[in-house]
Amino acid sequence: MEKIIELKSIELSDILGIGDGNIKLIESTVPVSITARGDLLTIKGKKSDINHATAILGEMRGTLSSKGSLLFEDVNNLIKLYRSGGGELKNNLDVKHVIYYGRKGAIGPRTKGQSMYLNNVVKNDIVFGIGPAGTGKTFLSMALALSSLEKNEVDRIILCRPAVEAGENLGFLPGDLKEKVDPYLSPLYDALDAMLPKNKLKIFIEHKKIEIVPLAYMRGRTLDNAFMILDEAQNSTIMQMKMFLTRLGIGSKAIINGDVTQVDLDGNKHSGLIQATKILNNVSGIGFTYFDYSDIVRHPLVKKIIGAYDTIEKKSVLN
Repeated sequence: MEKIIELKSIELSDILGIGDGNIKLIESTVPVSITARGDLLTIKGKKSDINHATAILGEMRGTLSSKGSLLFEDVNNLIKLYRSGGGELKNNLDVKHVIYYGRKGAIGPRTKGQSMYLNNVVKNDIVFGIGPAGTGKTFLSMALALSSLEKNEVDRIILCRPAVEAGENLGFLPGDLKEKVDPYLSPLYDALDAMLPKNKLKIFIEHKKIEIVPLAYMRGRTLDNAFMILDEAQNSTIMQMKMFLTRLGIGSKAIINGDVTQVDLDGNKHSGLIQATKILNNVSGIGFTYFDYSDIVRHPLVKKIIGAYDTIEKKSVLN
């Protein structure tokens, strides 16, 4: 079976890559042959494999048209997602669902759970994203926030997480606030670094368009026209969760992400995230998205590792 895709001549060389490297990369992963003649790409193989290759090529074209360039790394990331799906491009990103074009390519929902997450954010002013590591909660929420900021839908982005490793008591640490909290907020910086050029990120932070703070420093603020994200929310106490949620001002949105199986609080403290799932699940304007292992989009081994630990934990509970 074969399928012919027509390309605009101005993008053909970018799609093919240097020495047809992009096409060869697809062929090395999906069992198809791809040939180029004029403005046409001919894909030969089984129907399912042709569909997978077409999906990869579709996102490549979408990234190219929006970014104006297509890096080998962009294509390689798509190939990794294909492999992590066990030969199914379940993580395929439809161009029309792209949230934000970051430094490393198109960002958007790639799984059923992530699509539900996006829909929840569109429909609600407060959204909880709950699930295991690697399901894209932090990355997607930041992409949504950056998209809103650049569309002038909000004036600033507030990113925070509990500094539970320091007991939220940072006064004894040397240096100014940034020096004290940066080690605990580094995962947020890492996510932003993957989306924004360093000079643009620096400008946003200097002009307070993006603020990255520990949860404890949110107390006493009212945030209008802001996009608020609380990461690692399972490590917030009940009072901290209430405090964060009540910072919401006019024209603002809030996303709360966490994994209820990874609570690091002292034994005498209860997770604010766990309580919130029980008392806020029927409140209009608040949405909940629950991710599972099928939504994991990191290295394929991550899914297996989390599954193995989960099995052991379930057995220990039963015993």
